[in-house]
Amino acid sequence: MDQDDKTNPEGIRLSKLLAERGLASRREADEWIEAGWVRVGGVPAVLGQRVQPDAAIEIDDAARNQQAQRVTVLLHKPIGFVSGQAEDGYEPAKVLVTPANRWREDKLPLKFHAGHLRSLVPAGRLDIDSTGLLVLTQDGRIAKLLIGDDSRAEKEYLVRVQPQPAWSPEKIGLLQHGLVLDGKALKPARVSWANEDQLRFVLREGRKRQIRRMCELVGLKVVGLKRVRIGSVVLGKLPPGQWRYLRPDERFV
Repeated sequence: MDQDDKTNPEGIRLSKLLAERGLASRREADEWIEAGWVRVGGVPAVLGQRVQPDAAIEIDDAARNQQAQRVTVLLHKPIGFVSGQAEDGYEPAKVLVTPANRWREDKLPLKFHAGHLRSLVPAGRLDIDSTGLLVLTQDGRIAKLLIGDDSRAEKEYLVRVQPQPAWSPEKIGLLQHGLVLDGKALKPARVSWANEDQLRFVLREGRKRQIRRMCELVGLKVVGLKRVRIGSVVLGKLPPGQWRYLRPDERFV
């Protein structure tokens, strides 16, 4: 809870409380309040309203219906695309979300339309020289679930490496726990050999270029990095450059 929420006798901001209860993102909550879809104690809410943490909140079915129409896309990002906004002449991965690039084995009976691209943003990132599972979503709840220090979603990577002269097998222990980046200790990770030149990393955080920098610290050079899982959602057989919709039965945590 923000400091002003802790000390203000009027309580917590309503949009923040809705987000903490997992009902909506803050922006989404503000949109619902503005549309008249939120009531507190039977009274229509107003933007900026503060309430007590145990307030009785009602959400109109129209808000639920709008939320249900928001899509989440799973993309197999190839090398050469950035995750977010275009930069340094490189296109954002979102440009690959077209009808022609939809995986033919996507069995979800949902017809693509241009509205699915509106406010479709990456929930997390992959470096331009990394490949694998990238999540793009219109759903603020999923973005909140996957981004941030309090995210509980595991991310699994296959990392092809080349040992440097200073490398020793004992340094696997350091990759699992004991490294520091930017003056801050890393959370424990699960790291093991997948084969003779490829490591499997399972992380619960996502610092900038984290795996590459971790490997550098123990004398390994990363020559290939692929994300294969986020939570219980796997990349599977999705081909590079293609995408599919997240199914209703799939959950990240």
